Amino acid sequence: MRAPDFWARDGLAAQLLAPFGGITRRLTARRVARRGFDAGIPVFCAGNASVGGAGKTILARDILARLPGKPFALTRGYGGKMSGPVLVDLTCHGPAEVGDEALLLATTAPTIVAHDRAAGARLARELGATAIVMDDGLQNPSLVKTASFLVVDGGYGFGNGRLLPAGPLREPLAAAAARCMAAVMIGADEVGARRQLPEYLPVLQAQIIPACPDLPSGTRVFAFAGIGRPEKFFASAMQLGMEMTGAMKFPDHHVYTAADEAKLHAAAQGQQAQLLTTEKDFVKLPPGLKAQTKWLSVHLAWDDEPAFETLLRGVTARLSES
Repeated sequence: MRAPDFWARDGLAAQLLAPFGGITRRLTARRVARRGFDAGIPVFCAGNASVGGAGKTILARDILARLPGKPFALTRGYGGKMSGPVLVDLTCHGPAEVGDEALLLATTAPTIVAHDRAAGARLARELGATAIVMDDGLQNPSLVKTASFLVVDGGYGFGNGRLLPAGPLREPLAAAAARCMAAVMIGADEVGARRQLPEYLPVLQAQIIPACPDLPSGTRVFAFAGIGRPEKFFASAMQLGMEMTGAMKFPDHHVYTAADEAKLHAAAQGQQAQLLTTEKDFVKLPPGLKAQTKWLSVHLAWDDEPAFETLLRGVTARLSES
């Protein structure tokens, strides 16, 4: 889906829908109060208070790369038909089976897709996992979390601050923050999101660093993306010095079709440009379109990396002592 424009501002549509937010508040509060399964190993969660892309998968991959032992990723596998629990196999699973985020996580660490997070954690334990990193799931109570991080997109924040369907929030911000040990602000805080967070909650700042070694600066590109905020990707391409001749937006988790392929190929050919997309989109492109397209990768650069490392080590150390 593509987020409604009125979620970004507190206009008439948001005000008319606001009463329904009370239903969202009650349902979420009731759900998160349920008792979850204790996996017996550290469980980290990269979640957020709102729907849409905030950088959860990027943070999950960053955490996976830093943890010792054999950490596993755990995700619902949005967009895939397999309910799991199943270990993602990049040689035979595609986006239709496990979703795009699972494929991306599996390039960093062993990844389990499971609608039932507790069942996914059990499978991870059976396969020798020493820790689990959840991509999303802050509002899912089925698995006890050792440490949760509230991921915030600095360019969007919390939209108009209202609950679904009047705004993008899945639950009140204070309730989400109360279950997190820190917030991770990705990108500059352009909308004053930090001021909306509780004062007691530590805020760790990180920036998205793009890379595309296959294309030199100045390359003419036609960019396309089906992510939460395609504008972030377009900005990253220009940050690398690409000459963007045009761009096309698709809904988050978009499934690319033959018609999309023809449309994108014609657009790039007409502009005499190279097709460029995100790593998340690239893993789910049909073979013909994939052969014509380059992808841009991203990683996090922390303003205070030692602080984040210390925080992760502290969590695992406390568990080993208990």
